[in-house]
Amino acid sequence: METGSLIVEMGSLLARSPHMPSTTAVPVSRPVRIDVTGASLNGDVTVPDGAQGLVVFVHGSGSSRFSPRNRAVADYLVRAQLGTLLLDLLTEPEERTDAVTAEFRFDIPLLAERARGVVDWIGVSPPLRSFPLGLFGASTGAAAALVAAADRSQLVRAVVSRGGRPDLAGAALDRVIAPTLLIVGGRDDAVLEVNREAHGRLRGVRDLEIVEGATHLFEEPGALDKVGHLAAAWFLEYLSK
Repeated sequence: METGSLIVEMGSLLARSPHMPSTTAVPVSRPVRIDVTGASLNGDVTVPDGAQGLVVFVHGSGSSRFSPRNRAVADYLVRAQLGTLLLDLLTEPEERTDAVTAEFRFDIPLLAERARGVVDWIGVSPPLRSFPLGLFGASTGAAAALVAAADRSQLVRAVVSRGGRPDLAGAALDRVIAPTLLIVGGRDDAVLEVNREAHGRLRGVRDLEIVEGATHLFEEPGALDKVGHLAAAWFLEYLSK
């Protein structure tokens, strides 16, 4: 989809979206197609009336914009008056290859390059560019989100990582200045350890929240609700400043 089409559809969406208190249904999302270096990516944008910011979801290993966990958190954010962009960082042929070979899911430089491309696209795409921007990364996608935040510090205002692998961001982790929240399951021992180490390396405002009893995928009852609550509070605090 060209940017011009996006303006028409998003303008229509903003005009029709009802006010979104926490008890109402999530407004209808709209598909977008984002051209970045070497790829054309599919995404779904949802913008509630009165949105306080826009959060881009950078999915993790073997996942996509249809991830039920990310969609559950995205719905929570929308109800908190935050816009969301769920997207595929891999093209459809790449996803088919990755499903068999896992060739791309740990290619952090590739995923980070595409996350940067999406941030740049938002920066020149009205009306999305008017929103303060946050990144929500899961698993390996958190590393890509952190690299993008380090490289686009003038655009990315806040980052949340769910069960992330910030260690895979490498040296870029030391350059992240956006306020960063690391959320980890209390029973996700190995990932909890690397997040503790990452928390010590981050230079800006940061916090580590442990969801007690949760494992890596936060499948336990109430675990994703806790993630949604923590993420919404973080983004509302730092995207509204």
